[in-house]
Amino acid sequence: MLDDRREPPAREAPIKVVVAKLGLDGHDRGAKVIARSLRDAGMEVVYTGIFQTPDTVVAAVLQEDAQVLGISSLAGAHLEYTTEILARFRELGLDDVLVLVGGTIPAADAAELRRLGVAEVFTPGTPTSRVVDFIRANAPRRDTDGPASGRPVELRGR
Repeated sequence: MLDDRREPPAREAPIKVVVAKLGLDGHDRGAKVIARSLRDAGMEVVYTGIFQTPDTVVAAVLQEDAQVLGISSLAGAHLEYTTEILARFRELGLDDVLVLVGGTIPAADAAELRRLGVAEVFTPGTPTSRVVDFIRANAPRRDTDGPASGRPVELRGR
């Protein structure tokens, strides 16, 4: 006999991704292609638009309670911006956010980004399916029945 008092299993919420363009990098075609591919794969995607600062990106990740941050860089400032974002994540206890960087990233910089805590670096020509698969395999899971993360949305001192 089945026990009708059992609760149904929690449903998994769609993976939530923030895709960001930082600084004076206005080349956003690749970011838009990735954002659309992730959305088409069933993820919830928030695209920040161009000319963002590290603080606005961190605020977006907090406000959206994102599991993944994808940083798109074609202007060469990826090390500086990513280092600052990762430092802010550590200050705020956002160690569970999967951070990815994509764009024209030299191999030495990609190695440094990974050393700093970036999960993966994707360069031009990477199939979007590889990005989707990586996120699905590595993003922290959340269920739709669970409580919100309770993360603060305010940024202090910035």
